Amino acid sequence: MPYPTGAPVTDRRPTLTHQALQDRLDTLARIHRVPGAQLAVDTGTQLLSVHTGTADAATGAPFTADTAVPLGSVTKVCTAAAVMLLADDGDLDPDAPAAEFLPELRELPAVSVRHLLGHTAGLPTGPDSDTAAGTTASRYLSAVCTARDALFAPGTGFSYSNAGYVAAGRLVAAVTGMTWQEAVRALLLDPLGTVPAFLGDTRPARPVAAGHAVNTASGRVRPVHQNLAPVEAPAGALLASALDLAALGRALAGRTDVLPPATAARMRRPEPGAEPGVLADAWGLGLALFRQDGRWWCGHDGNAQGTSCHLRVEPADGVVVAFTGNAASATALWRDLVEDITRITGVRVPTAPAPAHRGAPIALPECAGTYRNGRTEYRITVGASGSPELSVDGDSPAPLVCYPDLSCDLVDPATGRREPGGHFHRDPATGAIDRVQISGRTARRTGTA
Repeated sequence: MPYPTGAPVTDRRPTLTHQALQDRLDTLARIHRVPGAQLAVDTGTQLLSVHTGTADAATGAPFTADTAVPLGSVTKVCTAAAVMLLADDGDLDPDAPAAEFLPELRELPAVSVRHLLGHTAGLPTGPDSDTAAGTTASRYLSAVCTARDALFAPGTGFSYSNAGYVAAGRLVAAVTGMTWQEAVRALLLDPLGTVPAFLGDTRPARPVAAGHAVNTASGRVRPVHQNLAPVEAPAGALLASALDLAALGRALAGRTDVLPPATAARMRRPEPGAEPGVLADAWGLGLALFRQDGRWWCGHDGNAQGTSCHLRVEPADGVVVAFTGNAASATALWRDLVEDITRITGVRVPTAPAPAHRGAPIALPECAGTYRNGRTEYRITVGASGSPELSVDGDSPAPLVCYPDLSCDLVDPATGRREPGGHFHRDPATGAIDRVQISGRTARRTGTA
């Protein structure tokens, strides 16, 4: 996929004002009931950092520029970077079968290291954190990486998978002889100048933030427990600040020597077969890719228990925007804040894929059936109105609105509001619908309605 060009970002942005960003972050944190948040904006010539609020509502600890926040899936960027640094040193080949390093993948000999990093391996999502809490990486992967559960041939589709990053982290450990935490620290965090912090640290070396949720009965914001299983650490266990993410973003843009520029560019290149649907416009090696104003941005979004963290990088001009918030509602804060960054700076930061022109809704009765992603079952039925409805693992069904390009919206039954949901796929040989992708996760059809 070619990289489009456009007017340089530097040609259309005014000078940033620290106070304007601080005022908006303070205001939006109050509006969205987010206890604390950080924002770092690096224009390539100017770096601004603002923060607000408290790190832990129970203790009142202040949220500082150095406070580390559970990053959730933004951790995957660091795991992918560690793998690519090992490749840069000649310790592994990204196109080699992952089973050369991980015997648990022997049933999937065509899955490469590259497929793991780009979510194109066809692996299911993996069990939930509570189920995975008592298992080892070897047992986890042996249960998930089976020919029976493969969603598609490697390199021919996209399905966001924590299991793929459990495998990538195990690969890093196998190649280096260190734990994933030790390796990602030595390969990436120390060179970036990031003080390491991970979920499960009993004595963290820096201040850390708690995640928060709103108590629906009292309306009060309260801290929540992080339940990521230790085996899932390479997929979501890192804590960092917005300034730390900005340093990572500069490396991804090729502006530092932490990642060789050729390696950073390789990570940013769209992977064949990676069509992530509602998550992004394309996917690289550990990176979501977004089109905006004729340019490509890269980055990642992450949600731990009660946190929301976001990284965006425009490599042509070296622009980096990083945000952390310690409440689930910080996702909405981030979206509002991006609008303010555009107003203040002239830089339009993408938060979602470019909108598609899909035409008028259509009936799609042939989509009805049962689909599976590992242990998760998606059941699509045709309701009394004639429209499809989606139920996940037996939950109450939600209406779907389908379009001629086989994309679909999910409809909130309470409000009627539509949100981009996913996409159906046809078998190229038979033309029959054989897969559905919901929120970036693909499920293979296993039966009719």
